[in-house]
Amino acid sequence: MYATRDGTPWEPAYLIAIDGDKCIGCGRCYKVCSRDVMHLMGVDEGGQLVACAAEDDDDEEFVRKVMVLDTPATALAAARVTASARRNCQTHEAAGVLAAAA
Repeated sequence: MYATRDGTPWEPAYLIAIDGDKCIGCGRCYKVCSRDVMHLMGVDEGGQLVACAAEDDDDEEFVRKVMVLDTPATALAAARVTASARRNCQTHEAAGVLAAAA
């Protein structure tokens, strides 16, 4: 357990999953995350993930876009990233829970 500068108890949480069914691929979480742990992918008609550029506006080959988590072990869930995910598509786990499970 850690403490904030004012002494409030704080335990870091990690982003461990992004629900592709809830994610709308808006990219808000990607834009505010400084850890480079996720990227945008397209979903084709068959439901398969297809590589795409985040700035690619040509949506003809995709049914939709979703954010995909690359490295969960380094995805510290910053409040600004969590707040940006308006569709409640992110799953977080407290560091103590992850350490106990290891």
